[in-house]
Amino acid sequence: MKSYKISEVLYYVIAVISIYKCMSLWGYDQTRAYYFLGFAVLSIFMALFRRHYRKKFNQRDNSTQ
Repeated sequence: MKSYKISEVLYYVIAVISIYKCMSLWGYDQTRAYYFLGFAVLSIFMALFRRHYRKKFNQRDNSTQ
């Protein structure tokens, strides 16, 4: 289960880096900035998705014991 938490944190780190890169590119290359914004949104979605299923699996494991 520890690997699921690590992957959530990695997705959040990717999102923060993508948002930073998006903000730094916004003034002179908006096309690339939109790509990084998309990566950030996708990373946040994936982290929340992983969190949802991690909690669901933990509940299922705890209820069977």
